[in-house]
Amino acid sequence: MEQPKRSKIVMKDISIEFPGVKALSNVHFDVETGRIHALVGANGAGKSTLMKVLSGAYDHYTGSIYIDDNEVNIRSPRDAKELGIDIVYQEVDTALIPYLNVAENIMLDILVNQMKGKQFVNWKEIHKKARKVLERLHIQIDTHTLVQDLNLAQKQIVLIARAIAEERRFLILDEPTAPLSSRETEELFRIIRDLAYNHNVGVIFISHRLPELFEICEEITVMRDGQLVTRRKMEGLTAKQVVELMLGRKFDENYQKHKVNIGEKFFEVKNLSEKDNAVKNINMYVRSGEIVGIAGLVGAGKTEFCKTIFGALPIHEGEIWLRGKKLNIHTPYSAVKQGLALVPEERRKEGVLVEEPVYSNLTAASLSDFSSPLGFLKPRVEHEAAKKMIVDLGIKTPHENQKVAYLSGGNQQKVAVGKWLMANADVYIFDEPTKGVDVGAKHDIFELIGRMVSTNKGVIYASSELSEILAITDRIYVMYDGMIVKELLTSETNEEEILFYSTGGN
Repeated sequence: MEQPKRSKIVMKDISIEFPGVKALSNVHFDVETGRIHALVGANGAGKSTLMKVLSGAYDHYTGSIYIDDNEVNIRSPRDAKELGIDIVYQEVDTALIPYLNVAENIMLDILVNQMKGKQFVNWKEIHKKARKVLERLHIQIDTHTLVQDLNLAQKQIVLIARAIAEERRFLILDEPTAPLSSRETEELFRIIRDLAYNHNVGVIFISHRLPELFEICEEITVMRDGQLVTRRKMEGLTAKQVVELMLGRKFDENYQKHKVNIGEKFFEVKNLSEKDNAVKNINMYVRSGEIVGIAGLVGAGKTEFCKTIFGALPIHEGEIWLRGKKLNIHTPYSAVKQGLALVPEERRKEGVLVEEPVYSNLTAASLSDFSSPLGFLKPRVEHEAAKKMIVDLGIKTPHENQKVAYLSGGNQQKVAVGKWLMANADVYIFDEPTKGVDVGAKHDIFELIGRMVSTNKGVIYASSELSEILAITDRIYVMYDGMIVKELLTSETNEEEILFYSTGGN
């Protein structure tokens, strides 16, 4: 059987600047069709920026891009798509149109072209084609469903479906597995391999989940501080070596948990159910100084539980108690006033104000601490506190006045975390706080959480990353189908047992 002709992209001397920061400096990158190529780096390394250049999102770069030795000019997403290059972004809510349905989002590029030509749109055919794309992904979603009514994993699938709805030579996947369950991830890997090896697509795979890279990628490019560090085969590399190349220093893989004296039970949830039954009859408690894990697969109800106790979803029945007092929570505002804080999973949509500077995001939940008795802000005090938090969290930004929109995804997550660390809450709720965060930044966040509970605070840490749950928590509640199905002591359990209960084991 004749092998398909390979096509190759070469990016030479790519540089780009944003206000106050040089994001890329003379970067060289290349990838062939029929390959799965990992692109990695710590938060702020420039990997997403480089891919935004390649996909036409940024047009003010310098340097050259070649396809098969022919120089091409990519200055818009349309330019990239016409050359057969597409990208699936990490932030799904900025890439999808929520008030359109699934079929319209999947077939968006085709619809735009049809409407430009003033052709009659055959909506029956549009839905039929969208269903065929979803069938190729082995995913069942009603194509008439509005995207705003989908969960995060379903939105990710719709984005991937859009990218493969038309023939592409190169496909960029930016943290594609972050919202997916292990089963959905396996299915995605099947699709990626099919695209690369049976349809001669070059796949560029960006992920902080290093085991995934070793499972699916053949080659790797490592970036650090806007520059190329190395490009080589995956074979012969270890995860620790990759991390050290990313960070530029030796790295201790094991997080040393802080030793904290755990006190009395001070936060309790009794018989809690959410209005739409996503959370069912939950009973749990947190002691002062304790980090309590909420483990479960994607769709288990972890996010809904976090949002319900924070007042972002309506309580159907049940009670929430803090320090012997029954709380009356109907809105996030009332939750904050009564001592709760939530770092949400979807940072751009719910966690940060992307068009505002870093300092005002960090102080947004605690403005009273930086105000006079008459309510006037004290800018110097506010800026100094923000600068300290930037250092503590290792947020990569040229200064505290930088717009959050110009930060990498991982650094935006750090801002979302830092905002609540500056607030004087009693119970901190973290929902997938390290999603899209590199291993170095993950340790920084663990350190801050560890220091936080040493002051008699309590932490609820919800994550589908079982290794994280085991590294940082004292006790674990396992969720399945909206319910808590098992309580475990972290020191007496392992990933296999947590996974057993997470998948409905009894």
